[in-house]
Amino acid sequence: MAVNKILVVEDDPAQQQHLRDILKTTGAQVVAGSNGEEGIALAEKESPDLIFMDIVMPGVDGFSACRQITNSAKTKGIPVVIVSSKHQEADKVWAQLQGASAVVAKPYTEQDILDQVAQYS
Repeated sequence: MAVNKILVVEDDPAQQQHLRDILKTTGAQVVAGSNGEEGIALAEKESPDLIFMDIVMPGVDGFSACRQITNSAKTKGIPVVIVSSKHQEADKVWAQLQGASAVVAKPYTEQDILDQVAQYS
């Protein structure tokens, strides 16, 4: 499976832009939302091949959005990678219980992100 479209869901504008810049180097189209509600809507509308999602966001948090995306018939096959500063072991386990495919800790390196893309390519 090629990763042609990636969704970034991140409320911090600088973090969102940084992720977008890294992901654009893969040649994939990158779309972005700034909260969980936008992430869910964009996942349904854009049908991305991969989603990178923050946890702590206003409104619907990343865990809830991940759970909704991975439980929806329309979006359940899309891998969700949680990208967050919440990276205690309990947070990682909880992310997996919500349907996340992986967890990348902030601060991350460009290679951390590209390695995730490579796993789904």
